[in-house]
Amino acid sequence: MTNVPSFSNAKVLVIGDVMLDRFWHGQATRISPEAPVPVVKVSDVDDRPGGAGNVAVNLAALGVATTLSGLVGDDAHAAVLRAAVEEKGVRWSVMPCAAETIVKLRVMSRSQQLIRLDFEGSFSDYVDSSFLQYSTNLIAEHDVVLLSDYAKGTLNQVGSLIDACKRQGVPVLVDPKGSDFERYRGASVITPNLSEFEAVVGACFQDDDLISSRARSLCATHDFDAVLVTRSERGMTLQTKEGEPLHLPALAREVFDVTGAGDTVIAAIAAGMASHEPLETATRLANVAAGLVVGKVGTAAVTRSELADALQAESLFDSSLLVDEGVVTEVELLSAVAQLRAAGHRIVLTNGCFDILHPGHVSYLSEAATIGDVLIVAVNSDASVSRLKGDGRPVNNLDARMSVLAGLRSVNYVVPFSEDTPARLINAVTPDALVKGGDYEVSQIAGHEHVIAQGGKVVILDFVEGHSTTATIARMTTNDE
Repeated sequence: MTNVPSFSNAKVLVIGDVMLDRFWHGQATRISPEAPVPVVKVSDVDDRPGGAGNVAVNLAALGVATTLSGLVGDDAHAAVLRAAVEEKGVRWSVMPCAAETIVKLRVMSRSQQLIRLDFEGSFSDYVDSSFLQYSTNLIAEHDVVLLSDYAKGTLNQVGSLIDACKRQGVPVLVDPKGSDFERYRGASVITPNLSEFEAVVGACFQDDDLISSRARSLCATHDFDAVLVTRSERGMTLQTKEGEPLHLPALAREVFDVTGAGDTVIAAIAAGMASHEPLETATRLANVAAGLVVGKVGTAAVTRSELADALQAESLFDSSLLVDEGVVTEVELLSAVAQLRAAGHRIVLTNGCFDILHPGHVSYLSEAATIGDVLIVAVNSDASVSRLKGDGRPVNNLDARMSVLAGLRSVNYVVPFSEDTPARLINAVTPDALVKGGDYEVSQIAGHEHVIAQGGKVVILDFVEGHSTTATIARMTTNDE
């Protein structure tokens, strides 16, 4: 993935808890004589949109046509907030009410936050039929709706908004709050952080398989299409209702401030989806954006140009150092694997004779490729096939078999091995996933011990019924007679 969508035709509606993030900056050069606290001489005040406002600003920074809806007070803070939002190119469709605008005040010195003071009340009493109708009327003109819940009451009737989105066929993303995920039933995607996720499903101990299985259960229980769990320094995990999980490593080079990082993630996903990108691609974009935003101080946004530059930097090795895909030697393969793994790619390896390629093979390899980012196919040498299959095999020699495999869209690298099993090669590669097709037990698969010991997984896929090399050869022999 090296290209960033233009986002120019994408339209996203953000509904949620809108607030003002205010920063007081100054030098702290002495301790107060009144109490053991630093004295900050404030020299600068910085007002930024917070909460759902920060999500909207993140979308606008990417070039998305963005509308913000929610509730604020009829006060001076709301006027400051509106000006800050509109300055960033966001359309303001926020309703005033009798409550006071929420303000989060942070006192900063030398890029360090010394204290935060919150001025807030609940908006729950003001979520009436007129507000719901006003927000619902905005849905149809947008490609995606994003619900940003900070538990301040604006989304007190979130189920009604989700139902309205579903009736109009508009995908709806939710940044959830609290432990009651049933209230978000029917959402297209929810994006809890790990602590929010574990508050609902229980401790997962940073176990990839446990996180993905419990996320899949959430999809089934609450009718979500997908759950994205953000995992701080461990990156993020995307689990769809039925597909394989996508585990992405954290890409941050240096972390200054995690404030608003979740807003950046869900904004990038919404931007990708509104640009008709697959959810997996949108998630990869969000992962890169998250790595950028935590390198900034305070609630901040990532621009499309920053995202494009980061993706270009991440992919530089593709054109200069990485071995070309296709048929490779073992030495070339190990060099490529080292670079791919350093870039955060998940490696999948499978093996076989692949003597006469048939639809069962093609289907199996296509499914194997979805388990990770790079698919390696290890192929038995001619002598190895003869030892395993008997005289007359292989029908096609090694070069021919590897050439055909390399031509498949799902396959990245094809490498030969001369032993009866690929155990030694598997130990050298150490794939994140070892895949085998057929009626096997994990214990029967060569190399399984090493892969599992290194934290990887072994996956057994079914072949397409009615297709096998042996049966194909038998039919050919019968026809010749």
